[in-house]
Amino acid sequence: QVQLVDSGGGLVQAGGSLRLSCAASGRTDSWYTMGWFRQAPGKEREFVAAITWSGGSPDYADYAQGRFTISKASAENTGYLQMNSLKPEDTAVYFCATSIRYLPQVMRSGEYDYWGQGTQVTVSS
Repeated sequence: QVQLVDSGGGLVQAGGSLRLSCAASGRTDSWYTMGWFRQAPGKEREFVAAITWSGGSPDYADYAQGRFTISKASAENTGYLQMNSLKPEDTAVYFCATSIRYLPQVMRSGEYDYWGQGTQVTVSS
């Protein structure tokens, strides 16, 4: 069993930055992919970014490309999402998720096996 704990959210002004963390405990040796998703009120959960735990080029949603950076600290079993140049439309609850197998479609939230509880990000204008 794997437990994920998201943290790092908060209130920030437009143009500001936040770094989200995803700390894992339990059996993490079988991880393959870590992803970040977000869900705004009244909207469906959407893909933000993903990275394979063994390395390789990360994937980003178009709106995240150039502003967000996904990374990991394997030795610490922790993943990160650095968010810069935040906009009010980035306001949402952000979730990290992991899979224990290769995902041909990392953008599909239903493919992930474990989820964090979410952390609220609010960007004021």
